[in-house]
Amino acid sequence: MHEWALAEAIISSVIKVVEKEGLIEVKEVRIKVGELQQVDIDILEFALSELKTDKLKNARFVIETVKAELRCRACGHLWNFSQNKLDNGLKESVHFVPETIHAYIRCPKCGSPDFEILEGRGVLLESVKGVK
Repeated sequence: MHEWALAEAIISSVIKVVEKEGLIEVKEVRIKVGELQQVDIDILEFALSELKTDKLKNARFVIETVKAELRCRACGHLWNFSQNKLDNGLKESVHFVPETIHAYIRCPKCGSPDFEILEGRGVLLESVKGVK
């Protein structure tokens, strides 16, 4: 599952921070997940809880979903996009390769498929708080 691989990468990154900072215990981990990644947050949370190590046993994982914000390169229009506007087949395509979204949507103002994704993709380990 995609979420388990993400959870493993997050835990690995947190462990690197723990080692670098000399933390004896992690209290909180903040993660931002882009809407376009189509991550099932419940599965991700479960995977993170199952993969905790001793120094993470009391850690609270705070996951924030970042809405997709797009800007048209043709007319400069900014807009938010919701995955709910796509059918399940298209959602699956965007889930694995977010850049494919250009094939499925257009700028609501001018109709151009040429836009950039400003927010809403990727997974970011925002912060790790712990005790030294």
